[in-house]
Amino acid sequence: MSVIKLIISDIDGTILDQNHQLDSHLLELMPLLKQSEIPFVLASARSPLGIAPISKELGITDFPIASYNGALISTGDKILSQHSINKKELLLLHDFLTKEFPTVSINVYSGKDWYVNTLDKWVEIEAQITGESPKVTSLADFLQEEKNLIHKLLLIDNAATIQKLKETLATMDFPQTDFYLSKDNYLEVTHNQVSKKQALLELANYYQLSLTEIMSIGDNYNDIPMIETAGLGVAMGNAPTDVKVCANKVTDSNDQNGVSKAIKLYVLSE
Repeated sequence: MSVIKLIISDIDGTILDQNHQLDSHLLELMPLLKQSEIPFVLASARSPLGIAPISKELGITDFPIASYNGALISTGDKILSQHSINKKELLLLHDFLTKEFPTVSINVYSGKDWYVNTLDKWVEIEAQITGESPKVTSLADFLQEEKNLIHKLLLIDNAATIQKLKETLATMDFPQTDFYLSKDNYLEVTHNQVSKKQALLELANYYQLSLTEIMSIGDNYNDIPMIETAGLGVAMGNAPTDVKVCANKVTDSNDQNGVSKAIKLYVLSE
């Protein structure tokens, strides 16, 4: 097995347990990884501001983060790579939503910022979950601005409406845009090049590493491409069976410090 020189890890259900607490042994491992010059990169659907407190707690703010499932890879304010939603398709989508699905809450993510038309109940729930505060603005005007790059949309409503919306969008022509459910009532929208696998490839290029020198760790279906692509793909013990069968190794669950155990076993064992 190759010597691992880069670790890419999911956050929720991976380094965080079911009570949203950090793997209790990770903090003591971070200085050892830094000493060995092994970056520990967090990759998540979260925004940069949603990842920042965890990165700070781990003491790894000098390492890149892959936000919005890899739509934006950055170190501090420095952008390493980004994939924004095609502007033409974005405007068509916004026009369609306002006319045909007016109850859907449209949440726009651009860089570190979260924009909404109004503080509806769905926005308030999301703010409570993430601890972030959105900026209220005219989305129609904001999206029209050519300079405003949009990394993700989050569309929220009741589950039945979001399912109907997803089925309707599948029949429409959005060749450069991906739509996927992150919850039964959350529809995420990104450029179709965005994935944690693509983020891994871009980070491999940034650090000039071969895939065999990278370990990835995750617990869910959207982590599968990343787990399959890395030289050492590790699934969490709490991952579904379909995820585990794609991995080279399966570690303990997120409630049993599975990530720190994998790092000790496969990266810092020598």
